[in-house]
Amino acid sequence: MKKILLLIAFALVLNFSAQAIDPPYPEGPGLEFVCELRVNCDPGYNVGQTAHGVRNIIPILGGTFSGPKMNGEIIGGGADYQLIDQAHGRTEVEAIYSIKTDDGVYIHIRNCGLITMGRDENGAPSFYFRTAPKFEAPQDSKYNWLNDAIFVCMPGPATDCICLRVWKVL
Repeated sequence: MKKILLLIAFALVLNFSAQAIDPPYPEGPGLEFVCELRVNCDPGYNVGQTAHGVRNIIPILGGTFSGPKMNGEIIGGGADYQLIDQAHGRTEVEAIYSIKTDDGVYIHIRNCGLITMGRDENGAPSFYFRTAPKFEAPQDSKYNWLNDAIFVCMPGPATDCICLRVWKVL
């Protein structure tokens, strides 16, 4: 039975991918705001040039988060692990940390993404910073919905912390 379902799914994917999409293009998925994280960090340290690039580590000290469905604190002890490619103005980021909701539920987060700095097609300076956080929430909690969705994140304005805004992809 599983093999038949897999074959049907594969046939549907092939059929869908074989169809050309002509303008006007279909509308993309919507976004639902989840929360804003205000993360306090240590200045960090640089491991130096590794086989994969320059490794920079920024310890996470704590902070807060707030949104329509969840509020609470960022637990200290996590870190943002950055892999810097200075020649191309590109940094891969992977932040691993946990949060605690106001009602006492711990949620683990792994937030991976990309920061690029360079020039756009007109030669003007450009900055791109996007990540895709993955949440691990207890399945028996009201935050189980975090386990079953894709999220995107981008920075928000802040001077005294790192501000990250998170949306659920609908």
